[in-house]
Amino acid sequence: MISIAQETPRSPDALALIAGSEQAMRAVYAPEDCHTLSPDELDQPHIAFYVARRDGQALGCVALVNNGDYAEVKRLFVVPEGRGLGLSKQLMDHLEAAAKQAGLAKVMLETGDQLTAAVHLYKQRGYSVRGPFACYEVSPASLFMEKIL
Repeated sequence: MISIAQETPRSPDALALIAGSEQAMRAVYAPEDCHTLSPDELDQPHIAFYVARRDGQALGCVALVNNGDYAEVKRLFVVPEGRGLGLSKQLMDHLEAAAKQAGLAKVMLETGDQLTAAVHLYKQRGYSVRGPFACYEVSPASLFMEKIL
């Protein structure tokens, strides 16, 4: 059975997921093209860090950054042994429900242009391509998307 719950990004399981996410990003992109948040940056009152578990084993994570008038998706990641279980979809469902509950009407994200599985997931879920937002700048390695809830 899959469970998703808010957890601290400083727990050993969360740190392992964040490290796996970082390693996956660094294998594809230069450091300046990785717009990730560290565990310390994720451990803030306006950020909710969610962990997906199956039978107690941490298999995936996602963070919701509440920016006041919109939510931002950060650190969506599923470990290789957890892939194919629909965890990314479940994590995004959970994040979107939390954003709605917080009164946020829009979810935005920055993802990598080469992360085809992620881009496909977001498009399937109704996200559309948009321009940069917040402090992001135009980059050939970045793709910006949004979904109105």
